[in-house]
Amino acid sequence: MTYEITLACLGFLIMGIIMSYVSNGLLLRFSQSLGIRNKNDVTVRWANESKPSLGGIGFFVAFFFGTVAYSVIFNNENIFQNRQFVGLLTAGTISFIMGLADDAYNTRPFIKLFVQILCGIIFVYTNNVIELSEIGWLNSVITVVWVVGIMNSLNMLDNMDGITGTTVLFILISCLATNIILFDWNMNIWTLTMFIQIGATIGFLSYNIHPSKLFMGDAGSQFVGLFVSFFSIHELWNVGNTTQLNPLTGAAVTLIAFTPAIADTLTVVINRLRKGKSPMVGGKDHTTHHLVYSGLNDRQVWIVFLGIGLMATIVTVLAVVFAKMGNPWMAFFLTSYFFAVFFVLYRNTLIHKK
Repeated sequence: MTYEITLACLGFLIMGIIMSYVSNGLLLRFSQSLGIRNKNDVTVRWANESKPSLGGIGFFVAFFFGTVAYSVIFNNENIFQNRQFVGLLTAGTISFIMGLADDAYNTRPFIKLFVQILCGIIFVYTNNVIELSEIGWLNSVITVVWVVGIMNSLNMLDNMDGITGTTVLFILISCLATNIILFDWNMNIWTLTMFIQIGATIGFLSYNIHPSKLFMGDAGSQFVGLFVSFFSIHELWNVGNTTQLNPLTGAAVTLIAFTPAIADTLTVVINRLRKGKSPMVGGKDHTTHHLVYSGLNDRQVWIVFLGIGLMATIVTVLAVVFAKMGNPWMAFFLTSYFFAVFFVLYRNTLIHKK
């Protein structure tokens, strides 16, 4: 049985890589301008060269074919009767379409926010809820805020080659590792969906690491933001409830796993508010940009975030292992990793400015 599970997981991982790599390659070959709203608009984008924003299409193609493949291979299970999966499929499709429209037409911010809130409400309605308290409506509000926050956070972080894709890769690995630690090595829709999306992220990064050939675009950042917010709820936020420990343990584990994204977003929000600027307006004031101002090149910045993401996954795994052993307090102690990363990155933005 273990052999069959391993083979299935490996197959879905390879399928994700191939689907993402091939679809992005074909789109690059036949459309060199898709997703470029304004070839002269480089005020927000870090790169001075306009490139197609196609990455999101590869993510969604892999997810779609993964769903079809699972339905065919495991035809004894009707995943469309799985309320939680239907919620992911519905919200994922909506977020992808909204992001694709934004890439093409630069939609108004309030429309994007409305769709993000709608995705959060869909999660709540389909029982994909952060169980942080015994108050149902409060859990629902926290869930919607989390979904909106992560979709915007990853959209903001998508400002330099390889950064968001690498961050998403390690978050998904953290979610997958948590699933395996808590529920052992098993083969279900959640495990295989994570494997195929990990593969899709690897396929995308083959085009996106500096010097990149394409950007993720809003279609990508909105879809993967929705995707990781779902699996963080499913695997990370509810660790405390799964292990029958303090529900806040899941919050600590999630904070650690999302260290690169949350540290960057928090830094940007604080700095912009201090200057009286809107946190939602784009700019070249992210932690990634300030690392360049400190003397690093684009590839070195990616390596820094690669290291931060890798360590975040390792620390997350440690926290979950201790939680499973009955020690939830270690997770709270290990959040010191997040605060250390945030302090270093934030301090760098104060020292090295454009």
